[in-house]
Amino acid sequence: MVVGVQLDGRVAAPDLPPLDAGTAAAGPARSLASLSDVAMGVTVELGRTTLTVRDLLGLHTGAVIQLDQEVGTAAEIFVNGTHIGSGEVVVVDGDYGIRVTRLVGTD
Repeated sequence: MVVGVQLDGRVAAPDLPPLDAGTAAAGPARSLASLSDVAMGVTVELGRTTLTVRDLLGLHTGAVIQLDQEVGTAAEIFVNGTHIGSGEVVVVDGDYGIRVTRLVGTD
């Protein structure tokens, strides 16, 4: 789906008729609904480190890479490269997950 931005700043999908002043109250909800099936990349960052090429090439199965975060520190959550919050790593039915504990812009 191709998404365009109208001159008034609202987002509208091309397969929907343009929003007019009479539907301004329903505009944002309608615009967001048209984006509900758009896939976005979500990344959870546990920590960072810097390695030399020599160290990188020397990695093997079972190697441990020390990160700049301490145990218990919140993991940072990014959506399409934009930081949106942080959370704690959890295990759900044997898989890793993230419990969101803070969103950017909220208290």
